Amino acid sequence: MEGQIIGKGTWIDKLAFELLEREKTLGRSLDLLRVESGLGASGVPHIGSLGDAIRAYGVKLALENFGYKSELIAYSDDLDGLRKIPEGFPDSLQEHLAKPVSLIPDPFGCHESYGMHMSSILLDGLDKTGIAYEFRRAIDTYKKGLLKEQIHIILKNSIKIGGKISELVGQEKYQKFLPYFPVCANCSRLYTAESFEYLESERKVRYKCHDAEIGSKIIKGCGHEGEADITKDLGKLAWKVEFAARWAAFDIRFEAYGKDIMDSVKVNDWISDEILNYPHPHHVKYEMFLDKGGKKISKSLGNVVTAQKWLEFGDPKSILLLLYKRITGARELGFEDIPSLMNEYNELEDVFFGRIKVDNQAKLIKSKGLYEYVNLLDPPKETSTHVNYRLLVELAKIFKENRIERVMKKLLDYGVIKNPEPRIEKLIELAGNFADQFDQQEKTEIDLNDSSKKALKTLSETLGAEEEPEDIQNTIYQIAKSNNIQPKEFFKILYQIILGTSRGPKIGPFISDIGRKQVAKNLLEYI
Repeated sequence: MEGQIIGKGTWIDKLAFELLEREKTLGRSLDLLRVESGLGASGVPHIGSLGDAIRAYGVKLALENFGYKSELIAYSDDLDGLRKIPEGFPDSLQEHLAKPVSLIPDPFGCHESYGMHMSSILLDGLDKTGIAYEFRRAIDTYKKGLLKEQIHIILKNSIKIGGKISELVGQEKYQKFLPYFPVCANCSRLYTAESFEYLESERKVRYKCHDAEIGSKIIKGCGHEGEADITKDLGKLAWKVEFAARWAAFDIRFEAYGKDIMDSVKVNDWISDEILNYPHPHHVKYEMFLDKGGKKISKSLGNVVTAQKWLEFGDPKSILLLLYKRITGARELGFEDIPSLMNEYNELEDVFFGRIKVDNQAKLIKSKGLYEYVNLLDPPKETSTHVNYRLLVELAKIFKENRIERVMKKLLDYGVIKNPEPRIEKLIELAGNFADQFDQQEKTEIDLNDSSKKALKTLSETLGAEEEPEDIQNTIYQIAKSNNIQPKEFFKILYQIILGTSRGPKIGPFISDIGRKQVAKNLLEYI
């Protein structure tokens, strides 16, 4: 395969190809290739949670492009117990700690449960980005007994499994307890009810509800001792074994995972292969998203970048581009990434439609392929009118009243657009929200030589002077010439500083509109 381009030339195609080759080796049916994404329902879903499902959907699309039938299962783990209260949620949730999230009332009163409230935020993000999925919930899966055979086999082999968990990841808990948590019949808590014996012929576990450490807090158990029927009573498998049960029951062929659950995946793969006799799905490990301070984006820390908030500033394509660009490598993520992603999409579109020439054939195919995946393999028939997002942000800062029509008029004056369009109105609205919320734009990294820095210093002093230069455009031209810089190159540097791109509207009038003193201040940062 070396050097050969697979599918549309992206990592998604390569992954789908590897999956197919493995399935053929295993000799399994290729009639329907199911991919899965697990949705956590205990905290606020962030863009990383969304990414899991969006990337799995990419693999589904690639499999379909190779001529196979595929579907995405979006599985909400809404039997998971609430471990801690997310930032911004009411303290009244304290009494529900350790209860399954689907049994906790929605504190906002808009859904049937806390778990469904959280799931709906994620599903809304998937709907808005155009992802098609089959939604399944843990509570229904267990209530309908869809995993009962897998639970039975796992509990019959619990001694062997406990030993293997200890050997693989050093966790000894499951040598003492079964990897199954019943919901306590007395207090409705999950993780406090620990099962210690499996009555195989009756398919029941014996358990005792006692104090348990959950999310660095001790949660009081109620002391109840009881039996729970794995086929009828509510309970759930521990994460260390549950993925495997689900893969076997739903016939899952692909699931990605974050490096934070690597240990669980290692154990589940072994259980799937050796205990359930179901070859584990093809995997890919992705890195976590970090906030700009380098901390992991976390539902409980409150540094969450949600799809809903993102879509106030960027369009759904910017989310898809962020997630389909690559899968490996930890990435710092913040709303300040939106302008460059919005502009990068325009650039990809120009490559796709041949308006930007790319000489490297492999890069061209990969860029075109990425554009197609960002459009969910249904690319538009023709290119759209492009407006630089940073240009819109700068104009939106100037025009706060009647923003849409005044920014639109400027775009027409500059010759950036020929006609007003509803799509551009929407872009102005997004950029306006961005301008109102964030003052600073990310500083663009530019390599400048001494003569460029000297020219920028002269221009900054000229623009910052009390008296306005008569003709800014000509002033810039003259400063470039007197510093032996090609005017075209100097204009390009200015566009990079002001807009983060190499071209834009006529620079003189644009600087007047933004405010010459503001531009003078910005230029000083590069000297």
